[in-house]
Amino acid sequence: MSTVETGLAETPAADPRVEVLPARDVPLGGPRAMTVRRTLPQRSRTMIGAWCFVDHYGPDDVTSTGGMDVAPHPHTGLQTVSWLFTGEIEHRDSLGVHAHVRPGEVNLMTSGHGIAHSEVSTPATTVLHGVQLWVALPEEHRHTARDFHHHAPAPVALDGGEARVFLGTLAGDTSPVPTFTPLLGAELLLRPNATITLDVDPAFEHGLLVDSGDVLLAGTPLRPAELGYLAPGRTTLTLTNTAGTDARLVLLGGTPFEEQIVMWWNFIGRTHEDVVRARAEWQAASDRFGAVQGYPGDRLPAPELPGTPLKPRGNAR
Repeated sequence: MSTVETGLAETPAADPRVEVLPARDVPLGGPRAMTVRRTLPQRSRTMIGAWCFVDHYGPDDVTSTGGMDVAPHPHTGLQTVSWLFTGEIEHRDSLGVHAHVRPGEVNLMTSGHGIAHSEVSTPATTVLHGVQLWVALPEEHRHTARDFHHHAPAPVALDGGEARVFLGTLAGDTSPVPTFTPLLGAELLLRPNATITLDVDPAFEHGLLVDSGDVLLAGTPLRPAELGYLAPGRTTLTLTNTAGTDARLVLLGGTPFEEQIVMWWNFIGRTHEDVVRARAEWQAASDRFGAVQGYPGDRLPAPELPGTPLKPRGNAR
């Protein structure tokens, strides 16, 4: 369901249960370091559902920033979800997939036991703008086989905006892309001065990332690059665009992920030893990760491990 209110409607009172997570700037590794804004993980919140990593970047003029050039690097225990607003990224992986990430089209890559891939913005790209997301795999599927899925969701009209559902179900639309835990991922566009109320699964916790616009989540203001969090228990989410221009948002959700994880560099495991083993196998060019064909350069070496053991983390409940 969705409704829209415009004009002189009263601003709803802020909900104290909305947790606002600010972004921090992080350089993305590779020959050309591109700065991204990271809202997950944080000390106060490691995950939203199985979503464990949220990077938001751009709009970057690639003629001045150099764009994205991330050499072949490994992953374990996760799925990567790539979603663009503008630009184009060339993807190559050790499954043999050569694909492109384009605006409004989701690419989901499952690492499982191990995969390697590269990401490079294409020569035709002038402005690069989007999000890179990770999903933690549950223990029973952590060592599953490599996989890759592509989907271009059709826009779903809402009163006061539209949605593109790239994972899960929202506003009557369901993505065909498979996941290993219940998840929601959608791009939302809110028209000027619109209020939209969306039916959501009360078993889900939700995060709303603001790309552009002045937005209220359940009455709580969110600025661009901030992520608003709401715990499970809600059957609806109310979003308000208080500006006279369009607002663009990314809505994430999922059932709480009850397992603790160890996340370091590009690996997700359950123990310090899991990460040590994965790093050693990447450095040794193990068959665990395979090889990326067609990238014009060397693969990324793993950084040095910290001097103290990595500790599993989950969300405080």
